[in-house]
Amino acid sequence: MWIFKSTIDKSLNSFGLLLLRIVVGGLMLTHGIMKYKLLMEPGPIKFADPIGLGENNTLVIAVIAELLCSALLIIGFATRLVVLPLIATMAVAVFIVHGHEGLEAQELAILYLLIYVFLLVTGSGKYSVDRLIPRKKRYIFGS
Repeated sequence: MWIFKSTIDKSLNSFGLLLLRIVVGGLMLTHGIMKYKLLMEPGPIKFADPIGLGENNTLVIAVIAELLCSALLIIGFATRLVVLPLIATMAVAVFIVHGHEGLEAQELAILYLLIYVFLLVTGSGKYSVDRLIPRKKRYIFGS
């Protein structure tokens, strides 16, 4: 049975990476959209500032990571590059924002962090914009 095969099926792996990128990117987009709405609200911004960059700057960085990088992740453009801000955002969430709250509060950010590290290692797979970039230029974006 194919379930117990230990060989690698590159097409199936690439489909799995596509599915992972779409689902995780889409879920993170919802967080980015909420933060974008917060950023666009009139009045002073009230947002966590865990690493001392200022509430406004921290929110802008979170929006860029969670909205822009997630959108690029979904289409598979510069995958290894766009997961870096997402990894940084989730690392701050796990170790600084929720660091003292315990595993229950950290769990979701840990899962996202693990997935982003996985995508950093694997790249986007063949069903991605990265694969449309000619080989000579592809080394810049990974995959």
